[in-house]
Amino acid sequence: MENQLSEILDNLLGMLLLEGSYDIEEADENFAVSIETKDAGRLIGVRGESLDGLQLLVNQMVARKVGEEGFKRVVIDVEGWRKQKEEELVKSAESWGKQVLETKKEIELEPMSAWQRRIVHMTISEMKGSSSESVGEGRDRHIVIKPVQKS
Repeated sequence: MENQLSEILDNLLGMLLLEGSYDIEEADENFAVSIETKDAGRLIGVRGESLDGLQLLVNQMVARKVGEEGFKRVVIDVEGWRKQKEEELVKSAESWGKQVLETKKEIELEPMSAWQRRIVHMTISEMKGSSSESVGEGRDRHIVIKPVQKS
């Protein structure tokens, strides 16, 4: 699958006229692709939307090429943006969770992508006394963090 992934990345980055390099690392559950380019902003987009689209496209193309049997999910990071965003989300989620515990009032967050909501949910789930849920549809889907009601 790594050869097919390399071929797809070469073609896509070439079509986008982007100069740079990428590194592919295989893990048990996925392939991690790290792209280095001077034009990272074009690949990341506003709030990571272009990066999410690129990742979706690459996953669909790889799945079509290798079939379901040999498929592993591909996670793409550009210039360390995704990793940095994950670290920021964990810190923010911890802060939001503490705020909910102190005030006993729920917090409604701004809309965010599915992978970002997942990180917030995982962080909140590790905190005693607060819970989180996703509400809304499509681009308006967001998280509400609530204090846990003791019964």
